[in-house]
Amino acid sequence: MKKKEFQSLRTKDVAELRKLLTGKRKDVLDKRMGISTAKEKNLKVVKNLRQEVAQILTVIREKEIIGKIDKPDQKKDKESPKSGKK
Repeated sequence: MKKKEFQSLRTKDVAELRKLLTGKRKDVLDKRMGISTAKEKNLKVVKNLRQEVAQILTVIREKEIIGKIDKPDQKKDKESPKSGKK
């Protein structure tokens, strides 16, 4: 994935990214089958697709983290205080 394509991922919505992610994962499986049946000659295709999947997952996670930070109204005090003795 080129730098401009990766930057364009950041502008997309999470739903679009998840849809793109499922398509890329399907492509990985198809290419693996192609390699095992000797239909695919380029062995680096699977590596590149797996890298694209990882980049999409990274962008999705970044958007989730930013979404949590932007909403200060949500309480994060769900953790119970640690007590040493009972």
